[in-house]
Order: sequence, then structure tokens, then C-alpha cells
Amino acid sequence: MKFKFPAGLYGDVRIEDTTTAWYNMQDEEVLGNGEVNVKGAMIRIFDGKLWYTAETNDIDKIQKKIDELAKLAKPDPKILENPIVKNFSVNKADIRKFQGKNSIRNLTATDREKIVNQYRKKCIDKSIKEIKVTYATFWCTNRIKELYTSKGTEIIQDYQRCKMGMWYQISGKNNITYDGGEQLWAFDYKGLKGREQEIIEKRDRAIDFAKNNIPVTPGEYVCVLSPSVTSVFTHESFGHKSEADFMLNDKTLRDEWTMGKQVANPKVSIVDEGNSMHHGYCPYDDEGNKKKSVWLIKDGILSGRLHDAKSAAILGEEPTGNARAQDSDNAPLVRMTNTYMLAGPDKPEEIIKSVKDGIYVYDWNYGTGNSTFTIKPQKCYRIRDGKLCEPLLVNVVTGSVFQTLFDIDMVGDDLQFFSGTCGKGGQSVLTATGGPTIRVKKLTIN
Repeated sequence: MKFKFPAGLYGDVRIEDTTTAWYNMQDEEVLGNGEVNVKGAMIRIFDGKLWYTAETNDIDKIQKKIDELAKLAKPDPKILENPIVKNFSVNKADIRKFQGKNSIRNLTATDREKIVNQYRKKCIDKSIKEIKVTYATFWCTNRIKELYTSKGTEIIQDYQRCKMGMWYQISGKNNITYDGGEQLWAFDYKGLKGREQEIIEKRDRAIDFAKNNIPVTPGEYVCVLSPSVTSVFTHESFGHKSEADFMLNDKTLRDEWTMGKQVANPKVSIVDEGNSMHHGYCPYDDEGNKKKSVWLIKDGILSGRLHDAKSAAILGEEPTGNARAQDSDNAPLVRMTNTYMLAGPDKPEEIIKSVKDGIYVYDWNYGTGNSTFTIKPQKCYRIRDGKLCEPLLVNVVTGSVFQTLFDIDMVGDDLQFFSGTCGKGGQSVLTATGGPTIRVKKLTIN
């Protein structure tokens, strides 16, 4: 045991060593080229009634912090029988995948500058008069996390992610300015090399949309959602509803979300898991529990929800390994990891061909979800007689979460994953969303 924990109390220590670096440009101006390393720890003591916490950036003072917090608590000789403490499993693991030659900690300021300028050289075409401003950004992070508990857990795991983005301000019809571009993600630096064409394709689509879009006629339409839009619907409208801490003080929500209830078309299945190598990769959560694969919906049936130790104890269910914290300055909350709607049997082109008159929602600016969900699209297209036609300027797409889950009547075989940052309780964590192309019988378009 690395630390000495007091008797009659539960304690844990979470240490994080994080390096983050960036290089940003607007047109020809360098806005930033920097790197920062932060090492810190959160110490927690629990006496069965209250949590006592402290943070420090001086790792040598962790034992002192443990001892100080212990003096504030009231020891309980039966602390191990506490329902929450019983839900902290004991694990020993060392899972470090992102050290050695591929660690971004090896990157220099010159490396960051080089990749940004490589992308700018290929992705900025000064002959395109519609492009008024360009932005280029590289970002990367590497984090080593250690967790030690009074029950005997000792876990070391790491995480790494890199991003290269190119964005454009585009002058469109009636002098309206549009944004367009793409950000590319990878687990290491080499995974970002040679992908300029992905950005160029998104740039050219954004220019075409800015020049040729027409306002949509508001109403209710059959809608086809791209994998990107399906993913944000899944995350915002259903994933957050599955985070069990929302239910602890809301009996109405608990009654609404009864396990075994049909909540969607049988073609719909949604899962949350942390073991696959996507943006939400998380083999162990920040309480030391191993991340489980959780069927949130299976064949249209409500099958599971996401827990930390506390919510599982209160609701009488098993922890799922979804306690995640933004960093060592924050306590864990119930959070998603890799959350996605599974692929179905339908070909995306056949889904579009099946629509006589409708709308294809191609991408999005933001999404929100509760009983009613809202998606603000970037680009939409009219579907006529099974073909994609003119680009449409759509302000918002809305629908009832429950009705939409039942109205999904075609599910594509083209599951794709997307990287993002999810906010909750003032914290942001890295998550992956995913989904295939789907057809929805009816959504409201404005």
C-alpha cells in the first residue's frame, strides 16, 4: 500500500499527471504555441455519512492531507458494511498504453508548428473568394492516473488524444457569414498525418452550402439523420437520461424509466462501454470500478443505466464503472464513456431512396435533450423522390424523445464514431458518441 489510511474510515487518493500542448493560428498570425504540465491529487475520506476532501499539487504532502481529513471524520468500525463502500471493488492493474515513442510528451514546439503548417499549405486555397478567415489548431494531451484506496485498490492507467482542426469563415448568400471545416482526432501524432483531404471535402461542402442554401418551409417531415446527427441525438436525448444520479431525487423520472419497459422501436439498441479505443476509452473509472458494457436499450427495451457507487447503492443496482472526474480538482460524477446506437441492416443509400419527400440532416452545431430534444443543424438537404437535392437552411430540429425512439423505422449499417467533450455539473470530460444513418417517421423542422 502506497499510503496509510486510518482505521474505521474509507479513503482514496487519485493522482493525475497531465501534459497538454497546443499550436493555434488565425490566417498568418500565430495565436499560441505552448505546453503545460500539471500534477495534482484529490484525497477523500468517508465516514459513512460525510465525505471530506482535499486537493494538492504537492504529492509529498498526500499522507499529511489524509491524516488531517481523518481528524475531521468520525470512524465507524463497520465502515466496510456501508452500502456505498461495499460498491467500491478492489482492483489492481497497470494499463499504460500511451507511453514510450508514441507519447505526445515527446512532441516539441517545432513538431506542433510543422503539422499545422502542413495542413495550412494543403487546405488553404487563397483563390476561393468566399473564404474570409482561416483558423488552424493543433491540440494534444497525455494523462497518467493513479488510484489508491483503503480497500486495497491500486490502479495506474493513462490516456492520450490529439486533434488537428481547420476552420473557415465563409461569406455566403446575402452577405451572411457561415462557419465550415473539420477537426480530426487520433490517439497519437502519426494518426493525424496525411488526412488533409477530409478537411478539404468538408470545406468545399461548406462553401457550396453557403452559396446555394434556401430557407426551409417549416413543418413536419420524414427525416434521415446522418451518423453524426444520430450520435448527438443518442448522447443528448438518451445518454444523459441514463445517468442514474439524475434519478436520485426524482421519483417521477425513476417511475418513467422502469427496467424492462419498451421505450423504442425494436430496431433500436444503445450501449455505453469504455474498453474500445474511441474518445471515451476508460477501462477503470475514478472510483476504481472496472467499466462494464451497459445495454441502455436492447431491441427497444430499457435494459440498463449508468452508475457510480452511490447511485447504485441507493437504487439497489450494480455499479457500472461510470464515475468520472474532469481532473484531480474535481470529484467523480456519473458520466458516459463511448455511447452509441448500434448499426442495423439497412444500407444508407436505400434509406435515402425510401423517402419520397423529406429532409436529410447532415451535421449539427449543438444538441440538447430532455423530454423534448433540440438539434441545431449546420447543413440540411431536401430529399425528393429518393434523391438528395438542394441545401436547406434549417434553424432547429425538434421532437419528443420517446416518440422519436419509436419513430425510428430504418437503421443503417454504417455505424460511425465521433469525438467530443461532454459538460455536466461544471465539469467536462472526453466522450465518444456514435450511430448509423437512421430514418425517423416525423420530426418538426423550423
